[in-house]
Amino acid sequence: MTTIIIAEKPDAAERLALALADGKPKKKASNQGVSYYEFERNGKKHIVVAAVGHLFGLKQKGSGWTYPIFDVEWVPSFKIRKQSAFSEKYFKTIEEVVKNNGKDCDYISAADFDNEGSTIAWNILRFICNVTEAKRMKFSTLTKPDLVKAYEEASPNLDFPQIEAGIARHTLDFFYGVNTSRALTLAIKKAAKRFAVLSAGRVQGPVLCLLAEKENEIQKFAPKPYWQLELKLDLKGQEIIAQHEQEKLWNENEAKKIFSACKSKMHGNGVSGMSESKIPYKAEVESAEKKNYKQSPPVPFNITSLQTEAYRFFGFSPQQTLSIAQELYSKAYVSYPRTSSEKLPPQIGFREILQALAKNGKYEKICKQLLGLPELKPNEGKRIDPAHESIHPTAEPPKKILATMQQKVYDLICKRFFAVFGKEALREAIKVSILLDGNRFVFTGRRTLEKGWMELYGQYAKFDEIVLPETEKGDALDVKKLDMLSKQTAPPPRYSQASIIKEMEKRELGTRATRANILQTLYDRNYIQDRSLKVTNLGMKVANTLKKYVPDLVDEKLTRKFEKDLEKIMEEKIKKEKVLNQAKKAITQICADFKEQEDKIGKDLAEAVMKTQDDRAVLGKCVKCGGEMKIMFSPFSKKHFVGCTSYSRCAVCGFTKKACKCKCPICGGEKGKCDCGWKQKIWTPKCSCGYPLPHGATIQKTDKVCELCKTPIITVIRKGRRPFKMCLEVSCKSKENWGKKKEKKFVKKKPAGKKVLVKKKAAKAET
Repeated sequence: MTTIIIAEKPDAAERLALALADGKPKKKASNQGVSYYEFERNGKKHIVVAAVGHLFGLKQKGSGWTYPIFDVEWVPSFKIRKQSAFSEKYFKTIEEVVKNNGKDCDYISAADFDNEGSTIAWNILRFICNVTEAKRMKFSTLTKPDLVKAYEEASPNLDFPQIEAGIARHTLDFFYGVNTSRALTLAIKKAAKRFAVLSAGRVQGPVLCLLAEKENEIQKFAPKPYWQLELKLDLKGQEIIAQHEQEKLWNENEAKKIFSACKSKMHGNGVSGMSESKIPYKAEVESAEKKNYKQSPPVPFNITSLQTEAYRFFGFSPQQTLSIAQELYSKAYVSYPRTSSEKLPPQIGFREILQALAKNGKYEKICKQLLGLPELKPNEGKRIDPAHESIHPTAEPPKKILATMQQKVYDLICKRFFAVFGKEALREAIKVSILLDGNRFVFTGRRTLEKGWMELYGQYAKFDEIVLPETEKGDALDVKKLDMLSKQTAPPPRYSQASIIKEMEKRELGTRATRANILQTLYDRNYIQDRSLKVTNLGMKVANTLKKYVPDLVDEKLTRKFEKDLEKIMEEKIKKEKVLNQAKKAITQICADFKEQEDKIGKDLAEAVMKTQDDRAVLGKCVKCGGEMKIMFSPFSKKHFVGCTSYSRCAVCGFTKKACKCKCPICGGEKGKCDCGWKQKIWTPKCSCGYPLPHGATIQKTDKVCELCKTPIITVIRKGRRPFKMCLEVSCKSKENWGKKKEKKFVKKKPAGKKVLVKKKAAKAET
């Protein structure tokens, strides 16, 4: 009998085969060219096959673009959307392996131990393998010891509570997503006679409204004037700035009164209030209070805190950090990243991990320092994840140099792991008060007395260090200058990509695995822009319109309720069917509100949608006539291209003369046969300038032009590939080296005489 093991991704499949095989596994290829692995363990044949994430997705039964719809079914992903076409060969490979190994197979689910992984494996088992039961492996790292243990201690049954919660989440999100997207799109189409896909999902809507509230707060903010008094002092050769004890003086007259009194006091002693004096005025220290305090080590990383720190130190978006952490996990360098845990159980083997990392010269000193401790006890946080521990490095560190971004995230994870075992840091705060004509001025300092865990966290332990010379009560300080500064209060800061992820976690919006994707969707829909999350005009319109006409759709309470219900499904406290029935009722009411207000919603959104579409379509100026170069669609080639808006085009239908079927709007005559002046009124000035666009790509404008051909530069984005920039002119000299292969030649490496392959770098195209 053969045992078929289902992995979530190809990297995981290879790791499983290498870890479990008695000997070396055989790497085989299916008729689709996809690799799978065959090996023996304890004399029994095993095969490991891989999915590539979800091989199945939800789709509406039947046809028709209406709402609400709740009749759905699971179908292969490659049959739903073109972007999932790559998954077909993995689907057929599993089919082939199952068919070739008979009906008497054992099955093991070895997908990631979470709702998503459990759902991925369950759909493969029931729809491809035609079974409803299997064993379940549970692991948090892809290291050999963990995989062997997970295999030997595999549960005899599938984790159905997680499967049920996963199916419920997918169905719930599909119900919300497809119905609200259709409602918004149809409202726009009816009002503006344009097709524009808008969305406002179960979590996406509340998050957009949260960002819009902040934007409204910023826009409505009225700056308030205040004044500050700053006293510049010389403290044993170090310039110090002391602030008046009232940090903000809201009354200008009061500020001037204090300033004049202090200035008079100083001037009477030979000091100008606004410039340095030849005879310094001495200010006496009223008090110098010192206070020592301890700072605990940080807690271990969960995905939110890792995303926050990676954004803070490297500027990586939450989506980037999650993707990089997943890559490191797939290579067995770190533990499972999609965790909310702040716990590090001893079972992961603290000493084994440190001993392995000590072989890296970069970490050798720190690891030996920690290994010398009598006990390794991490400083843990409160958050618990029943499925996985917090993120940590494994006992299988990289043997090769990592890519730059991977190395940064890996180093951050390692340093955090070290720091949680460190001692408390000892810090000192000093507050110095100075009296000047009865007015108190204050300055503060902070310094680290004992680094403790900070030394282990290295460059990531960043704290204010304002080291002051020793100061005591009665010390006389030279006063150099007194300033009165006029300032205004600043508006509240926008959310950053990191702070909104933390806020979503705090408000229980989304999950650790979905929050980064939700944020990316808001960018893709052009609802937000920039690193500091500015809500676009379209985003503000969508948020305000939904809040006004369909408030239940953007209700945080409703979203939180469903999140808690999904957790209860996992805890077997509530049935999936009950949650979905409640969702159907809520969505039915939301759709009824939509239909009742459809005209108003469409009109409110139409202008913003049209402006957004036009803004995104206009790429720059035409090099021939100075008109606007705009992304257009050809009804003949069925492709998008870039054309000048001054091209001869019908003012009614927007098509060229050749494609136009319009009748004369004045007399109803046929095109070219009308004498009432139609030709002069309906056709725009002529310009034949136009350029093709890369097929199957998303195009973004850059507001830059090529230095060589002067045409606009665009960014070309294809899924799964690195974005690149190019100008529009096909024959531009910047593209001369495109498509050319790099030259190769063999040279002899002396003195060994071995042949070494040396690649000559091709000249890079400049745009």
